[in-house]
Amino acid sequence: MGEGRWLSLKRLLNTLYVTTPGAYLARDGETVAIRVEGETRLRVPIHGLSSIICLGRIAFSPGLLALCSERGVALSLLSAHGRFIARLEGPISGNVLLRRAQYRLADDPQGAAVMARLFVIAKLANSRTVLLRAMRDHPEVGQAAELDGAAWRLAKLLRQLGDPLDLDAVRGVEGEAAKAYFGVFDDLILAQKQDFFFKQRSRRPPLDNLNALLSFLYTLLVHDCAAALQGVGLDPAVGFLHRDRPGRPGLALDLMEEFRAFLADRLALSLINRQQLRGQGFRTSESGAVVMNDDTRKTVLVAWQKRKEEEITHPFLQEKIAVGLLPHAQALLLSRYLRGDLDDYPPFLWR
Repeated sequence: MGEGRWLSLKRLLNTLYVTTPGAYLARDGETVAIRVEGETRLRVPIHGLSSIICLGRIAFSPGLLALCSERGVALSLLSAHGRFIARLEGPISGNVLLRRAQYRLADDPQGAAVMARLFVIAKLANSRTVLLRAMRDHPEVGQAAELDGAAWRLAKLLRQLGDPLDLDAVRGVEGEAAKAYFGVFDDLILAQKQDFFFKQRSRRPPLDNLNALLSFLYTLLVHDCAAALQGVGLDPAVGFLHRDRPGRPGLALDLMEEFRAFLADRLALSLINRQQLRGQGFRTSESGAVVMNDDTRKTVLVAWQKRKEEEITHPFLQEKIAVGLLPHAQALLLSRYLRGDLDDYPPFLWR
């Protein structure tokens, strides 16, 4: 794939995050105007954006909605705590024949199992690489034996995925792998153990600081995956590993499995171990959910964008691209496979 293709994708990195409570977004010609208490604080040209993410109590004008629809800019609404609420966008783009191929494969139990197995292979392989790199980069970690044992367990489960399995069996392997990986996740936390620890995954609601951070990062990641799939004309709601459920972006959740450990988990650990986040940036609400304050959320968003700007050599394309373009590259490869241009779908495997 030539350099020009990636140059045309550069704008896909440009996501505008709006976090100021009470902000109002309006159309001002060909720009997005962000107003707070009647004063315009910022203008952003619409042609430089791929999406807008609003966190918390943010309002917007009908004119802005029309502009975003016309220019293909998705507008996503998240709660102040990072919970996904809705995504507004214009007409779906892409070839209807591509989506029909996606639907046919999703409805075929054998075909869906093949795709699910590939997503899970990437998830397990990348999770294992996180553990191996932690042992390499931090030989002083006291629980090295536990990390090595978990990495061995993931390798064994990967070998099970080497043969065709039905969908339930693939999900069973994924569940065992998650238990092994998250069973040692607390050992990857090297600082601020009194404020950041991991006992088990809690999502709705997150019950500790680390789970709140992971849930927020996973929300950002699934947004990027959904945008990437829509960009090539695929339906993010119809997945293979994650089956249809009202309001659930199944294919976006499938795709994000390739990047959970590599992008979200590593960033969470980095922010904690480098003490860029502090325990006082989190609080427990009356419902028992742990949430981040505004400053902490902004720190995470800045780090997220910076991480996405880093470059990596794509293992299949053998070209250097920005990390933030990885979901778009994988969505493109998936669309080419569904069209019959590739014999197999090559999942993202971090080296």
